[in-house]
Amino acid sequence: MESKNFEQIYEEYKNQGEQQAQAEEPFANTNSNKEEIVAVRKNDDGDLIAFKTNTGRELDYITALQEAKAGNLAHVDVFHKYGRDILRSEPDGIKENNLDNLPSF
Repeated sequence: MESKNFEQIYEEYKNQGEQQAQAEEPFANTNSNKEEIVAVRKNDDGDLIAFKTNTGRELDYITALQEAKAGNLAHVDVFHKYGRDILRSEPDGIKENNLDNLPSF
């Protein structure tokens, strides 16, 4: 039976995704009518509770969910888990732009 290096295969997959995301980045900003989240506010437990956009708007969690569902926010997704909607960064393989890693406001 052939022995596979699962770690190496996964790392190659991850690196390929990061390279693709970086290649697509210049095209991602063509949606100039969409706001982008540039900073976040967390509670004492580290949960995201508010978001600041590149236009300076400060959105509570519910409003940010509504804006994302309406397609008004770039680079975020809404998914349903644990009986509720959850806002998250688009999975593009770049850790620096994850909502949890953005600066605080």
